[in-house]
Amino acid sequence: MAEPRVNLTAKDIKKRDSRLRILKILLLVICVFLIILYVVLKFIYDVGSFTVTLDSSYNLEGSLVIYENIEQKLCLKELKAEENEFMTNTSGDWIPKDIQDGPDGSHNGDNYIAYTFYAENQGKEIINYWYEIIIDDVVKNADEAIRVKLIKDGQEVTYAKANRYTGQPERDTTAFIEEKNRIMLEKVEDFRPGDIHKYTVVIWIEGNDPDCVDDIIGGEIKMHMNLSEEHIAQE
Repeated sequence: MAEPRVNLTAKDIKKRDSRLRILKILLLVICVFLIILYVVLKFIYDVGSFTVTLDSSYNLEGSLVIYENIEQKLCLKELKAEENEFMTNTSGDWIPKDIQDGPDGSHNGDNYIAYTFYAENQGKEIINYWYEIIIDDVVKNADEAIRVKLIKDGQEVTYAKANRYTGQPERDTTAFIEEKNRIMLEKVEDFRPGDIHKYTVVIWIEGNDPDCVDDIIGGEIKMHMNLSEEHIAQE
């Protein structure tokens, strides 16, 4: 038995081609939209869980510089720690006591972020500078159980959000300032030409924190440390 024939007219072919063109355009528009969305989200979130920046007023004539390698001293306006996307709760007691002696730059562990960098006065005058850690974004109250240990030239302070029930600092910690989302703010005075400060920042979720509960599972936090130079009037 002969196969049935389908006779296509020029009008049918034109309609088919028109539909194919529309479909191709729609697919192209969807692809462009997804690419733009990916780029935007990557720009917003793919900056590492922790970054170090010089203040926006920094310029090439500034004395204060930052770098993550004491041997190479590649000075940048922004330093990025390697992201540790998935962390479960741990204990600060399990983090190496000599972590500040680890490699320069990122040296993360399984459940913590660790980043070492340097600030140096490469100018010819004595300066002061401020340094602060700021929370940029929080999802699902992840900041309630986070710990941020800042080690400056071997001297360490661990910061945590105050207990939500008592309003008091958590055990062995200094409470977040929380003004303008600040964790901490300190000033360095009389920073002389050639002086170098070594910083190590360690971030983890403290399992012994009363606020480390199931509700924060899947939470996220993004923060940065900012250094801002302050010139001293010369006599």
